[in-house]
Amino acid sequence: MRSKKLVVGILAHVDAGKTTLAESILYTSGSIRRLGRVDHRDAFLDTDRQERERGITIFSKQAQFSWQDMDITLLDTPGHVDFSAEMERTLQVLDYAVLVISGADGIQGHVLTLWRLLERYHVPVFLFINKMDQPDTDVASLLAQIKDRLDKRCVPFGERDTAFYEEIAVCDEETLESYLNGVPVNDETITNLVAQRKVFPCFFGSALKVEGVTELLDGIRDYTKMPVYGEKFAARVYKIARDAQGNRLTHVKITGGTLKVKQMIRTHDGNRGYGRNRGYDGIGEADAVTEEKIDQIRIYSGEKYTMEQEVTAGCVCALTGPVTTFCGEGLGEEKENTIPLLEPVMTYRIVLPDGCDVHQMYNKLCQLEEEEPQLHIVWREQVGEIQIQLMGEVQIEILRNMIADRFGVEVTFDEGSIVYKETIVSAVEGVGHYEPLRHYAEVHLLLEPGEPGSGLQFHSRCSEDVLDRNWQRLVLTHLEEREHIGVLTGSPITDMQITLVAGRAHLKHTEGGDFR
Repeated sequence: MRSKKLVVGILAHVDAGKTTLAESILYTSGSIRRLGRVDHRDAFLDTDRQERERGITIFSKQAQFSWQDMDITLLDTPGHVDFSAEMERTLQVLDYAVLVISGADGIQGHVLTLWRLLERYHVPVFLFINKMDQPDTDVASLLAQIKDRLDKRCVPFGERDTAFYEEIAVCDEETLESYLNGVPVNDETITNLVAQRKVFPCFFGSALKVEGVTELLDGIRDYTKMPVYGEKFAARVYKIARDAQGNRLTHVKITGGTLKVKQMIRTHDGNRGYGRNRGYDGIGEADAVTEEKIDQIRIYSGEKYTMEQEVTAGCVCALTGPVTTFCGEGLGEEKENTIPLLEPVMTYRIVLPDGCDVHQMYNKLCQLEEEEPQLHIVWREQVGEIQIQLMGEVQIEILRNMIADRFGVEVTFDEGSIVYKETIVSAVEGVGHYEPLRHYAEVHLLLEPGEPGSGLQFHSRCSEDVLDRNWQRLVLTHLEEREHIGVLTGSPITDMQITLVAGRAHLKHTEGGDFR
C-alpha cells in the first residue's frame, strides 16, 4: 500500500517548458514509454487539436503516475496569459505546485502573477528552473533574481551541507532559534516549512534532456505530506467540460470521505456560479438545492480514462450525471464557493452570420460559459446582440474555432473595448422600501470599500429578532443574482463589502419577490 497520495500542478509562463517537464516526469516515472515533444505535436497531455497545432496548452489536463511510495495526480495548466482563468481554477484543488521558470529568460511578467495566485490559494511551491542546458545560463545569477523578485526563502536543494541547513533555518524565526540552540534541522522540519510556505525548494535542470527531473521527484517525495481529510463526503468543483460524445463532465477533487457511483449529491442552482455572482460564502435555505445522481466516475490520464465504482479523499476525477454544478462550487462538507481573482479585460460583440437565430446561438454559447465562466456571455436585449468578455486575441481565435467545431457556426468578433469597473471610496448606507397594495419589504444595506481584487462580498449583521433568518438569506441571494451597475459610467461595481444591517417584513403581506 502506498503511503502518500498528492495532487500536484505544473505552472509556468508560456514557453518556459512546462509541458516538456510534464512529459519528462511521466517518462521518468515510467507512466509513458516514449518522450513526446510539443514541437512534434505528440505531447501526452496536449490532446486537443488546437493545442497541437499551436504548440500551447489551452485546457488543464490530468495524468496519473507513481514515484516510489507516492501516487500523484499531475495537473498541467495553460501558460499563456489569455488562458489564465483555466489555470487559476486548478489552484483550488492542488496540494503542491511546481512553478517552472525558464533559465534562459528569468522571471517574466506572468510569473509574478502566478506567484501572487499561489500565495492567494496558499499552495506550497517547488521551483524548477528549466533550460539550464542553454548557453549563458548561470545558477547564481538566476537564484539571486528569484530571491529578489519572488521570495528570499527560495532555497536551492543541491548539496545538503551545513550552508544548506543554515539557509533553511534562516527562513523561519522559530527554526532559527532552535538551530542556534543546537537543534539540527531535519527532514521533518523542512517538510513542515515547505507545507507552511516558509521554504520554497529550487531545482535546476533541463526538461528536454530529462536532467534534474529525478532530483525534483525525489524532492517532492522527501519534503511533502498528505493533507488531512475529513470522514464526511466533500468535494471541490474546478472544471466543467464535455467529452467527444457531448456528455457533461464535472471535474472535482474529493476533499473528504468517499464518493460512489449512483450516490446522490446535493448541488446548488448553477446560476450561483462565480461567473455571475461574487463572494457570498454560504448556502442558505432560500437557495435552490438539487439532488443529483452520479452516473459515472472517471479517472483521466491524458485522453484515456478508467471507470471507478468508488473514490476516496485526495482523488481527482470527472463525474457524469450532475447538470447544475459550476466551477468553484463546494459539494458536501465543502460549504464555501471560491471566487476567482483574474477577470477578462476586454468586451467584444459577437457577429453572427446571416440567418443565424440569435436566441438559439445565445443558449448554445451559454454551454461554453459553463466551461469557461469568465467568458461572461451577455444578451443585450435593447440592441439585440450578444456580448462576450475575453482576455485577448489568442483566446478569440480559439473560441471562434470551438464555436465552429461544436455548433457549426462561423462567427466573427468586432473590435473590443476595455471592461471598466466602478467602486466606492467611503462607506454609505442604502435603504430600499417596497409597499404597493398587499406587499411589503424593507432593506438597509451598508456599502463599504473592499480590498482591490476582492470583488463583491455579501454579509449579514442583521439580528434575527429584526428580520427572520430565511428573509436574510433571500436578500443575500437576490443581491448575488445580477450584475449591479454603478452611477459614474454605468459600469459594473466591484471591490465592495455589502452588509445587510436591518430590514422589515410583514407577517401576512411579504413575499419573496418583494425583497428582490
